[in-house]
Amino acid sequence: MAICTLLYYAYEDPYIAHSGNYDYEAELYKPIKASELYKEHEIFLPHESQNINVDLKDVIGEIDVIVAEVSYPSTGQGIELGRSASAGIQIICFYREGTKPSDSLRFITDKVLPYTSGEDFVTELEGELEEKS
Repeated sequence: MAICTLLYYAYEDPYIAHSGNYDYEAELYKPIKASELYKEHEIFLPHESQNINVDLKDVIGEIDVIVAEVSYPSTGQGIELGRSASAGIQIICFYREGTKPSDSLRFITDKVLPYTSGEDFVTELEGELEEKS
């Protein structure tokens, strides 16, 4: 089972992209929706019905930084990260402890950070985004 999660943060409103091959509602969306980050920003969740037809390539010009959940390899995510790196967008990756992210990530970022749970992902993400502000 491959999953991918990608979040872009335009310093105001994050965009999350991911495959549907895992329980993203429980593992990702629920902790994000319960966070202060969600209350303070308009976070785009692509698998919600109103967002199904939006593609990263259509909004890439608006992206300042990519935050990617990279616990499992995914061809689609690799394409999105490669496209973002080619566009000069900064990329920060997170992976769940106990998984091994792709070694190829070293070609697009030097930030590959572990997290332990959905809530920890949100906490770490908030810290990284604060550094960017």
